[in-house]
Amino acid sequence: MNILFLITGLDGFGAKQAAMVLLSFLLAYLAIKKKYEPLLLLPIAFGMLIANIPLAGLSAYTTDGLLYYLYQGIKFQIYPPMIFLCLGAMTDFGPLIGNPKTALIGLGGQLGIFVALFGSLAIGSSLAPLIPGLSAFDIKEAIAIGIIGSSDGPTSIFTAQHLAPELLPTIAIAAYSYMALIPIIQPPIMRALTTAKERIIVMPEPKQVTQKQKILFPIAVTLLTLLLVPAASSLVAMLMLGNLIKESGVTDRIFHSLQGDVLNLLTMLIGLSIGATATADRVLTPNTICIIMLGLIAFGFGTVGGVLIAKLLCALTGGKINPLIGNAGVSAMPMAARVSQKVAQEYNPSNFLLMHAMGPIVSSTLGSAILAGILIGIFG
Repeated sequence: MNILFLITGLDGFGAKQAAMVLLSFLLAYLAIKKKYEPLLLLPIAFGMLIANIPLAGLSAYTTDGLLYYLYQGIKFQIYPPMIFLCLGAMTDFGPLIGNPKTALIGLGGQLGIFVALFGSLAIGSSLAPLIPGLSAFDIKEAIAIGIIGSSDGPTSIFTAQHLAPELLPTIAIAAYSYMALIPIIQPPIMRALTTAKERIIVMPEPKQVTQKQKILFPIAVTLLTLLLVPAASSLVAMLMLGNLIKESGVTDRIFHSLQGDVLNLLTMLIGLSIGATATADRVLTPNTICIIMLGLIAFGFGTVGGVLIAKLLCALTGGKINPLIGNAGVSAMPMAARVSQKVAQEYNPSNFLLMHAMGPIVSSTLGSAILAGILIGIFG
């Protein structure tokens, strides 16, 4: 009987493993019952579940195991750029091209990155001597944590793998979990920072953009990025390639594949791989708690920064910009834009902010990838 016990997964299954299994149940509940980003949270939850069963060999660290090979797509930076390729095929840069000043809202949304970055350095240095098991974060780890504030999962993974691969499981889970919770996190901040008069502003119809402009935009952005910020080239180039495929109008088969089957497969693989890195020995540490808290703070301040810039633009344009699109200054595409629309219609059912919010959100996606590239170039 002793030999039979030793060859089962019960040997080595302790309280920490049980806690991770319960956490996987919570993520699965959010995905299935609450429908918070189920395409991503469900694979993450299942990957976390199977990675924490001893002897199953299904963690990302079990050499020659199934999940070990799937994880190589993250380790060698394949999945994040490929996700960006699919996102590019789903992105309409028209609102940004037609109203370029909304890019400033996307810039304001990067506030969360710097709050989390400097917060990581401050917390690590001030609390590490006081809390057993808590170690200070170095500058590379702080940058990787800060990029959670971009609200962009692929960029968070890309940066963490370059600068702090040991923190990748926690950073990825925090980034994607908070992205799924954007409909809960953002509305209270939006309401707190805007007035009743601002919330009912009806913005004018977006300026029409020609197909020629939409084709030239991804080409120009790619050239500038590759020349000025080469460390961000793989993310930005794939994002722009996907968009060029969409706007060219001559590659319908590829365009529809990227929007559908390819994106769905990559989403499942990246979610399962992330979950498989979340083993108890790597996640249940004091540093993990700090990262989770900093991630939430980063998301909050990213929303604050975007809304404040939108309020400033509202004042400067004589009330032509509704500050409720400020939450789209974070890169959670398209969820943040949907939140802008939903909250606006609570106060004015005839208001439609969805397309207006796409300008800030695509500029934030592009901006956070470039900012990550700059930081990787300097510190990587």
